Amino acid sequence: MREHAVLIVGAGPTGLMLAGELALAGVDVAVLERRTDRDLVGSRAGGMTPRTLEVMDQRGIVDRFLSEGITGQNTHYSGIFFDVADLPTRHNYGLALLQYRVETILADWVAELGVTIHYGCEVSGFTQDADGVEAIAASGARFRCAYLVGCDGGRSHVRKTAGIAFPGWDASTSCLVADAVLTENPPWGLHRDPAFHSFFKFDGEDTVRIMVTESTLTNTEQPTVDDIRKALLSARGTDYGLRSAAWVSRFTDTTRQAATYRDRRVLLAGDAAHIHFPIGGQGLNTGVQDAVNLGWKLGQVVNGISGEHLLDSYHDERHPVAARVLHNTMAQSVLNGPGARVDALRDTLAELLTLGESRARIAAMMCGLDIRYDHGHAHPLVGHRMPDLDLQTTEGPIRLFSLLHEGRGILLSLNLPTSLDITRWAHRVAVVDACAAGTWRLPVLGEIAAPASVLVRPDGYVAWTGDHRGNGLPEVLNTWFA
Repeated sequence: MREHAVLIVGAGPTGLMLAGELALAGVDVAVLERRTDRDLVGSRAGGMTPRTLEVMDQRGIVDRFLSEGITGQNTHYSGIFFDVADLPTRHNYGLALLQYRVETILADWVAELGVTIHYGCEVSGFTQDADGVEAIAASGARFRCAYLVGCDGGRSHVRKTAGIAFPGWDASTSCLVADAVLTENPPWGLHRDPAFHSFFKFDGEDTVRIMVTESTLTNTEQPTVDDIRKALLSARGTDYGLRSAAWVSRFTDTTRQAATYRDRRVLLAGDAAHIHFPIGGQGLNTGVQDAVNLGWKLGQVVNGISGEHLLDSYHDERHPVAARVLHNTMAQSVLNGPGARVDALRDTLAELLTLGESRARIAAMMCGLDIRYDHGHAHPLVGHRMPDLDLQTTEGPIRLFSLLHEGRGILLSLNLPTSLDITRWAHRVAVVDACAAGTWRLPVLGEIAAPASVLVRPDGYVAWTGDHRGNGLPEVLNTWFA
């Protein structure tokens, strides 16, 4: 029997990101993947949002992704496009990059960190007890771990085996997606009449990404090129000379969320915890950010730094985030419908998105920059992501995100008196004495005055801000880094 501290089921972006986070924490982690190798085709997701790019920047690997994709300073809400160039972030753009390329970059990164991925290893079942989890592969191989994390998609076998409820709403529409070869140029972009469909071309790809709504929900067989052709003929009256497709897949607007993200020693992340209509490209990004929230917490529990209560904060923080994603994707799917009444509603929303505050709020939500974890603290910065400040230290200038590369928390002293000894907390977090701008601009919040000190968690979110006395810091450190 093979033993690891943590086993991750699923080598998609969520599972790979989680593996990297745990490896940075010094945890013995392995990934079990039912596929026999990385998919080189078949990527539903097609991009990364600004907050996900920030997450990659926090780990020092964002340039690997930027060098492979195309950036653009537009996002959309149900196909209503608007500019995000004025968002207060270094990454005020989205990145068009197919999921298989995202996976390849992440897999290379976790390999550098020493993580083993067992391809062709399908988990057929598991049992858990007070001390750990025993997983059984379809091949008969057995694995023992302290914690098992299901990152195995919307049909998650881990979730089902754990008996975690998956309430939500059934499908009302069905769509086909494919990377296809066309002999004629289609009308590029998103379209809604007579049904939702789109045509895009990704950098470095020879195929066209086609998405088209099917006329019925009844077909549940493996989709084919002929299904795509029929759907295009129904929607457009032509198949644009469709010759072949590298892959074809079907998805619906089924919307569900796990009732709990944790059952004792089994946890869920990514699509295993939440599924929704993929409009706006929020699925991959929400999953990756699940992983970054869970990774450092699980690492501290495995390493004996914190008690298991820390894992409860994973559900408490991430469940509301995904619930809001489900909420906004359901709204967007309704706005995608055809007809004069929906057109009137879209016209109204499009007008609202020309207004500064409305646009800023929707942009921050779609880009993942307005997330706030409720820590019950009066200071507006607490619970929000920390901006990537330009810092001046005794060793020279440095960006704040570079201090997060190792996945360790930061106690940043900006204006504390020299009489206050902050080095006594250096065994728990990285202590940095620095100078920064006196006011910071954050999404939605706007301009805020810089506090005297800030405690930044390994995932880049603010756990505490302090005045000149540092009141409350020991209690907060004991909460997150006990």
